[in-house]
Amino acid sequence: MNGTPEDEDDVGDVIPFRTSSSEDRSAEERDPEGGSREGHSAEGRVPTEGHSPEGHSPEGRSPEGPSLEGRSLEGRSLEGRSPEGRSSEEGGLPGKAFGEGARQGPPEAGAPDEPGAEPGPEAEVIPLPAAHRRRAVRKVGLLAAGLLAGALALGAGAIVVLRPYLSPDDFDGPGSGTVTVRIAPGSSAEAIGSVLADAGVVASVGSFVNVAEDRAVSDRLRPGHYRLRKGMAAGAALDLLLNPAARIVRRVTVPEGMRVTEVFDRLAKQAGLTLQALKSVDQALVGLPEYAKGLEGFLFPATYEIEPGDTAVDVLAAMAERFAAAARQVGLEEQAPRLNLTPLQVVTLASMIQAEGGTDEDYPKISRVIYNRLAKDMPLEIDSTVLYAQNRRTLRVTERDTKVNSPYNTYRHKGLPPGPIANPGEKALMAALNPAEGDWQWFVTTDPRHRITKFTSKESEFVRYREELNKNLGAS
Repeated sequence: MNGTPEDEDDVGDVIPFRTSSSEDRSAEERDPEGGSREGHSAEGRVPTEGHSPEGHSPEGRSPEGPSLEGRSLEGRSLEGRSPEGRSSEEGGLPGKAFGEGARQGPPEAGAPDEPGAEPGPEAEVIPLPAAHRRRAVRKVGLLAAGLLAGALALGAGAIVVLRPYLSPDDFDGPGSGTVTVRIAPGSSAEAIGSVLADAGVVASVGSFVNVAEDRAVSDRLRPGHYRLRKGMAAGAALDLLLNPAARIVRRVTVPEGMRVTEVFDRLAKQAGLTLQALKSVDQALVGLPEYAKGLEGFLFPATYEIEPGDTAVDVLAAMAERFAAAARQVGLEEQAPRLNLTPLQVVTLASMIQAEGGTDEDYPKISRVIYNRLAKDMPLEIDSTVLYAQNRRTLRVTERDTKVNSPYNTYRHKGLPPGPIANPGEKALMAALNPAEGDWQWFVTTDPRHRITKFTSKESEFVRYREELNKNLGAS
């Protein structure tokens, strides 16, 4: 079968490792290193060129069920994706239709060089627990009120003694030098003020608490690492804590349809992690579903914010946690039996839908073609599975490619491959669980550039669509 690439469509979640995530989508650019969408047709498509199918075992941590819209880890987030197109090879299968590459999101935003520098793309803000902060501020206010009453009763001398409580010390101006502070998840305004005072950023805890309460912004303070200055007025310190540019974070986008090896390459280049660290992660620590056989298929595509000190385990665990949230959202484990599939088979099917590409509207139809061919005990003949078996991405699949000896070769072996061939997004998972109604047995992306895919139940139409594709590719 074949599908089309999605060049400039959606952008995935921003997932903070200890803070948040969201499934927003925005315009994307084609990235020469990203994951891909390979389209196919029962007899052809336009895939993309790239990397390998092998997964790697992670070292990770067990996720806690973040919501599809975000999850709370300690301070980062993810967004968008956009796969790359690939170069073509000679000798395409006569009459085959092929699909094109994936999409990727915006480039990573590194840590700012200067506190308060112009911010890059902003991640979704996950407020810290409001109740604790408000209680802490109220206590300070009640204490001050009580002290004031006592001071009035005792006279001017008592006011001098109690002045730090009534009017906390504060610095003037923006401060100088640079200091990095870490705000822990769940910190109240008083706890944050204590961290800032200990680091010499503000003059007193009370000054920070007062300004945070006066401006009613306590709920907007996020955990993470921040680059501030020493000797800052409390208001100036608060301004920087509310400025995304002051956060020290690397932002890495993992597009839909990337393979594990491609994800590792991207993390190594953009997150400051080493390939060795990523490959040596203990998979048992990542928090994969019990039915997963490896990382492939379970490193959810999104944009992740990676902070100082984050390890390969932290990153992979956040991605697995985000997959778990998406799986819960679509009811993957509950819905799989209805389709006579295991959860792993659903993810495998979704990974092929994702690799085949096309538009979002095409996903359920591609899903139906796969189900129809399975029901008729026909070989799936999905080019993306052949390419996965060879650790390649290309625009054309040759006759020789279809003869590769691999359980992932759906030309030689009937049924689904033994596991996922890419990391699918939420829409591909939804399509795997909810195929469209139709009797189609083939699909051809007749115009990969414009992502036009046609579906048919007649072989004669399939041949005609294939010729249309070849014409658009300049092959006729």
